[in-house]
Amino acid sequence: MCEIFISADPASYDSRTRSVRLHGVVTSIRLEQLYWDVLEEIARRDAMTVTHLIERLYDELVHARGGVGNFTSFLRVCALRYEALVARGRIPADVHVPIRSLDAATVLRELPKGWTAPPTEHVDGDSAPARALQRALTRLPH
Repeated sequence: MCEIFISADPASYDSRTRSVRLHGVVTSIRLEQLYWDVLEEIARRDAMTVTHLIERLYDELVHARGGVGNFTSFLRVCALRYEALVARGRIPADVHVPIRSLDAATVLRELPKGWTAPPTEHVDGDSAPARALQRALTRLPH
């Protein structure tokens, strides 16, 4: 069992720190290289830079939740959720399919318990997190 995990390229778990500017404020984000690679793939799908993706995620998180908390952990969860949603067929594995073209409510429908935030207000049967994700997806550059 462990061979599956210990055979990972050590470069994939080397930590890398990147400085990013979020609305004029420079901040440093430290992630393992594998997370950076996944975030780069997500960004490329919608013709963005990683910095632009990070800024979008930050803005949408603040809009949906009113705050950020541990943003680096949030980015790790984003990368893991992306990979899990691709593995489950919720997001197409074809990296030429932009994330912005997906219907967030469909992607998020009937996920296992703990994969989404507890429901907040509902409007027309859609959850607030699904609406926030859909807003984020439709605002991405085409």
